[in-house]
Amino acid sequence: MGNNVIPKAEHPNPQWERKNWKNLNGEWEFEFDFGKSAEAREVYKNVLKDKIIVPFCPESSLSGIEYKDFINGVCYRRTVNITADELQGKVIIHFGAVYYKSVLYVNNKKVGEHLGGYASFEYDITEYLNEGENVIFISATSDVRSGEEPHGKQSSSYASAGCSYTRCTGIWQTVWLEFVPEDYVKTAKFYTDIYAPSVTVNGTTSGKGDVSAEVYLDGTCVGNAKAYSDGTFNIYIPLSEKRLWEPGNGVLYDVKLRFGDDEVKSYFGLRKINIDGYKVCINDKPIFQRLVLDQGYYPDGIYTARDDAALINDIELSLAAGFNGARLHQKVFEPRFLYHADRMGYIVWGEYADWGFSHFSLVSMNALIAEWTEVMQRDFNHPSIITWCPMNEQIRYMKYYEEKRVAEIIYKITKSIDSSRPCIDTSGGCHSITDIYDIHDYSNPEAFKKRYASLATDETLGIEDGDPDGWPFFSKYSEYKKGTPVHLSEYGGMKYMSSDDGWGYDSLKTEEDFIERYRELTEQLLFNKNICGFCYTQLYDVEQEVNGLYTYEREPKFDMNKFKEINTQTADIEKE
Repeated sequence: MGNNVIPKAEHPNPQWERKNWKNLNGEWEFEFDFGKSAEAREVYKNVLKDKIIVPFCPESSLSGIEYKDFINGVCYRRTVNITADELQGKVIIHFGAVYYKSVLYVNNKKVGEHLGGYASFEYDITEYLNEGENVIFISATSDVRSGEEPHGKQSSSYASAGCSYTRCTGIWQTVWLEFVPEDYVKTAKFYTDIYAPSVTVNGTTSGKGDVSAEVYLDGTCVGNAKAYSDGTFNIYIPLSEKRLWEPGNGVLYDVKLRFGDDEVKSYFGLRKINIDGYKVCINDKPIFQRLVLDQGYYPDGIYTARDDAALINDIELSLAAGFNGARLHQKVFEPRFLYHADRMGYIVWGEYADWGFSHFSLVSMNALIAEWTEVMQRDFNHPSIITWCPMNEQIRYMKYYEEKRVAEIIYKITKSIDSSRPCIDTSGGCHSITDIYDIHDYSNPEAFKKRYASLATDETLGIEDGDPDGWPFFSKYSEYKKGTPVHLSEYGGMKYMSSDDGWGYDSLKTEEDFIERYRELTEQLLFNKNICGFCYTQLYDVEQEVNGLYTYEREPKFDMNKFKEINTQTADIEKE
């Protein structure tokens, strides 16, 4: 990638787009900071020794660094030219994501700090800037071995092993500047009513005055209204045309928000999610969730896709195999992935990279809750997100009151921010409070039949016969409440062809055996009237975990039409 080419040049957040912005991706000065002493040494005052391509992490080949050992600290520096016109209003700097604790300096003055490696964050840097050349410096420190950093699938061992992979340090999403007037729209949430139909825009502003909103469908205005903002505003807009967002049909309404000289482009999907007994419904219609596990890893970029085409390709690969969505697993995916999911009608779970989090550490607890709320606020408007899932396999045995209480707290915080979506307190763990009883079960078809056949007849689960330390994962310690929707949110994980170079939960030698096993497992879930969905492990291989339907390079291992034929059969829960 040449030095003059801006990687990932598209606007990083189509949910919140202004005309006046500047992409800061590309070549930055770079240095390691293994002693975490950059601030003390005042490194921000100096030209850095090396170069890196942002937004790719230094562990990746796309960054030009490709250093795979533990990295405790990194420093980035670059100059940016700011014109007199750009200084007439406010200048906001945005970071899509920086792992883990970051500190920003502008022109040798400290601006602020951010803790957390997955949420987007921003600073108003107007007062630190001058007309002409300005120096931006950001450092980041991390320690995935500390036990107090939620780090997802990043390996806490030297090498990748099991289902933990290469680490990702520092900047790993787009950095950009945004030029806004003194008075501007800060936030907006869209609350839709599919029956009216209508949308209510709830938001905040910097400054006071009238905020107007115009809604468009295929270029035609279908609603508009305005309201006065004294810092907050609420606009109700009836819609003259009703077209619902649903799986496979990503209908989006475009929005223009105006406030004085400020104009923001956004969008929403007109849809509703509700639970009706064992059914999870979208727009009052039962939808069987045919999901696949997507880790969001790339051979050349680690956490970061090379370009927009790579993001789209992962969704297309999933659809080609007959899935209608994905669990976005142990990582917070970038907004452009969610944008493509929105427009392609691809359903997803909004999850968090909670591995590395400890229930018994106040530091860890504060970090998870603070960043999870930031993630939810950022992604609230994406219609493709149909479930929130803040934790994964965290609470194993419910031996401790503290563990149960943590799950309750996180569930309640999630529901207080967004009551419109179901929340799973911890996927595959012991449930404290959950809207969907999900299970991780990598057992064989015979065990599936024994455990879940009763659910289709007498509405109970046969989990008492399971191995409490095996599959279904931790279910014996978690009471199932009759009538709760059941989702097999991890199963399969099969490796195709024996190899010493990787692992899976099972190994099958021939394509025929693999597909037959897949059919036996999947049809038991599809044809059970009280199971609302599945999530197969996984879409593609990741490093040594070779249980994907595609290779790590996204090459198919099988004829995907055979999986599509199985997956797209009408599920029992969809027949009623």
